[in-house]
Amino acid sequence: MPRVVHFEICADDPERASKFYTDVFGWQINKWDGPVDYWLTATGSREQPGIDGGIMRRESPTMPGVINTIDVASVDAMVEQIVAHGGSVAMPKTSVPGMGYIAYCLDTEGNMFSIMEEDLSAV
Repeated sequence: MPRVVHFEICADDPERASKFYTDVFGWQINKWDGPVDYWLTATGSREQPGIDGGIMRRESPTMPGVINTIDVASVDAMVEQIVAHGGSVAMPKTSVPGMGYIAYCLDTEGNMFSIMEEDLSAV
């Protein structure tokens, strides 16, 4: 069954947000060395229940504050299911180098979420 495996916090100033979450919760946040501005966020040890996430630059004023990422076997197959059940695609499938493929979608209530297919060979 697909599960929430990651979260993204959208921020106008990711450095400021990173400092806030580090100072308040003690999270370990490091800028990702990838093709986009992204800060990887570790919220605790692997032995604790919970998930890790990231902080990303808010691309538009309508971007939600938090986006949950759901692990799926196939982004393409899941997009078909989402659309068939009244959802829509906000950003089509795109590659995350060395990690896999992601698409951002909207549910029937307008809530944004992302779906991620792991593929370490993605370029």
